[in-house]
Amino acid sequence: MSTPDAAAATAPAASPRSSGAPAAGPGRFGSLGPVGLVLAGGISVQFGGALAVTLMPRAGALGVVALRLLVAAVVLLVVCRPRLRGHSRADWGTVVVFGVTMAAMNGLFYQALDRIPLGPAVTLEVLGPLALSVVASRRALNLVWAALALAGVFLLSGGGGGAGFGALDPAGVAFALGAGAMWAAYIVFSARTGRRFPQADGLALAMAVGALLFLPLGLVESGAKLADPVTLGLGAAVALLSSVLPYTLELLALRSLSASTFAILMSLEPAIAATAGFLILDQALTTVQAAAIALVVAASMGAVRTQVGRGKAAVPEA
Repeated sequence: MSTPDAAAATAPAASPRSSGAPAAGPGRFGSLGPVGLVLAGGISVQFGGALAVTLMPRAGALGVVALRLLVAAVVLLVVCRPRLRGHSRADWGTVVVFGVTMAAMNGLFYQALDRIPLGPAVTLEVLGPLALSVVASRRALNLVWAALALAGVFLLSGGGGGAGFGALDPAGVAFALGAGAMWAAYIVFSARTGRRFPQADGLALAMAVGALLFLPLGLVESGAKLADPVTLGLGAAVALLSSVLPYTLELLALRSLSASTFAILMSLEPAIAATAGFLILDQALTTVQAAAIALVVAASMGAVRTQVGRGKAAVPEA
């Protein structure tokens, strides 16, 4: 997820990683350049997803989500030290809904990863933010990008005569689409939380809410397996790769990178995910699936450019 300003300006590209975060100085990572930092963050989160898939046989999908949220929450709470007093009931209601949305998004996505390859899962998930962008923009040109994305889904469904949804687990497809819907909702509530809480306080508190919600589910599914040192270590690695490191890299990048450029780079995530799935999980794509991912990436980039061109339309209040 992007910072609230970026999320409001470029809905489809809001990455589920950096909402409501504080400003950061260039630091030692600045030598990579802002574009390099964003790409490194994207690579980190997708390879973290690939690592999560390898952990699922040990801890289960719910257990992996619980570990990721718990470790990320602890790190963010320690670093941010959010203030608990002085917030209204509406503030707390917003951050709780934000945390619930975050937990649902992660839970649904990891259920999808447990059933279908990483590349198609991220491609289906990104349709949620893309749909939000089209609705928020209300420009005729966005119908072109929506049609392009639907063409990608058509190919994934096997409409092009190749293996598509027919080769994918239907439940996995449904979970990925559900995660996309939660991603769109996340964008809206991340912006609201960022307006109500300073720096990354809202993100840290929402992460804690998500962790508290998922920890019982992880314990029910995996029980004592979550206490295994190897499982804990791998879960911490997933949290660092999928949450903490991307937050840091994207915050550094957003110091000097425009929201539109950041959004376009985020649109590359399905392609990065497909690469991570191939390299780490040996999840090769068919030609049809690769073409479908390319169409969705192009649609997402086009929607970003169109929305930026109309003056960075804000995400509608829900």
